[in-house]
Amino acid sequence: MHPNDVPKSYDLTEAGDRYFDGLADKFSRSLYQAPRGELRLAMLDYLLPQMLLLNEQNVLDVGGGLGQQTAWFAKRGHKVTMAEPSKDMLSYAQQWHHDDPTLPHSSITYRQASLQDLPPQAPGPWSLITCHAVLEWLGDPQAALANLSDLLAPGGQLSLMVFNRDALRFSNVVKGNLEKALSDRLEGKGKRQRLTPISPITHNDIVQWSAANGLKIDAVAGIRVFQDYLRHPPATPAEKETLLALEKQYCRQDPHWRLGRYLLYTLTKPESPE
Repeated sequence: MHPNDVPKSYDLTEAGDRYFDGLADKFSRSLYQAPRGELRLAMLDYLLPQMLLLNEQNVLDVGGGLGQQTAWFAKRGHKVTMAEPSKDMLSYAQQWHHDDPTLPHSSITYRQASLQDLPPQAPGPWSLITCHAVLEWLGDPQAALANLSDLLAPGGQLSLMVFNRDALRFSNVVKGNLEKALSDRLEGKGKRQRLTPISPITHNDIVQWSAANGLKIDAVAGIRVFQDYLRHPPATPAEKETLLALEKQYCRQDPHWRLGRYLLYTLTKPESPE
């Protein structure tokens, strides 16, 4: 067992949110140095230019984690404010950003802040906000989307990625956890190092919450539509390339996108009436 994998208990915040102090190394190993993390980043690299109108505008990266998305935007000419509540995660991101000679470091500003703290610390309004894999770790994801809408400028875009509750149910059935799936006991507790989100989200949730906040769903895609259900993971580079090609081909096609492990949305805020 890796020293950092010794079982440890974690507390949720008063708001019922899960932060990730002490887990930066685990995130790096489990999510980004593993096939599922590599595929997730490859699909974002493929989809974001399709789903967003990018013109080097300022970006607010909410819950930026280890800093991958912040770096992606900075390298493409955007000035990015990265907000992350975990001091450990933020320090990890700053260090590897500093060590990357291809990154325009002056384009990145860091804020140790939760989503709820952003109105006074990074009020905007912002023409582009990214919030990837954050809402599912919050006690009240519906309120969080309302907060993001308030930060968004009229005509602005929100790139939102959430952990798909329906995919989690399907995955549990595939694994043989039939009673768990039938009783819909899918949420993680957020107390240990396991990374099952405490508030997995359905597409219908996003449809309803977006409408309630006056946001329009411009585009949607599934991230990791097939990978998590494979009986045998790709064993060769050629098989990995074939899987990536499959993911790219079907990630925006109905019904396949609906079972993506993550759902990626572009939400827009209508222009103010004249």
